[in-house]
Amino acid sequence: MGLKFRVELVWEDETDNASSMYLTSDGRVVLQGRAISPAERDALALPEGGEMISVDRNLIRAIKEML
Repeated sequence: MGLKFRVELVWEDETDNASSMYLTSDGRVVLQGRAISPAERDALALPEGGEMISVDRNLIRAIKEML
């Protein structure tokens, strides 16, 4: 019998802003972020198709500190 799990890593800075990263049982890492609107996608000349999120500096700092 296989087990499935998800681990949530939550990092809070001194202003209590929280960012989350999810580690899934199939080896993926899912980051919490803000959805990118079609207008932002056009303005940034991002490729069509596929979902994208915007990750702020707080989440990048959280990743660095957790490593």
